[in-house]
Amino acid sequence: MANLPSIAVKGEYGMTGLDTLGRMLLLLGGVLLLLGLLLVLAPKLPLFSRLPGDLVLRRGDLTVYVPVATMLLVSLGLTIVLNVIVRLFRS
Repeated sequence: MANLPSIAVKGEYGMTGLDTLGRMLLLLGGVLLLLGLLLVLAPKLPLFSRLPGDLVLRRGDLTVYVPVATMLLVSLGLTIVLNVIVRLFRS
C-alpha cells in the first residue's frame, strides 16, 4: 500500500488541510447566521425602510422600487465587515 501523506497534519507554514477547512466552514456559518438575522430584522429597522436616495417609480398598476441609497449603505457595511474579517485571518 502506498504511503499517503495525512491532510490533517500541520505543515511548517501554518495550518493545512482539514483544520483550515473547518475554520472556513465555521466562518461561513457565522456569516450566514448574521445574514439570516439581518433578513429577518431588516423590515423592522427604520434604517432600511425608505432612505432619501431610494427611487420609487409608479405608472398605473406598476410600481418599481430601486433602493439606490440602501444598496450603497449595505455595500459600505459589507466592505467594512469583510475587510475586518480578512485582516483578522492574515495575522
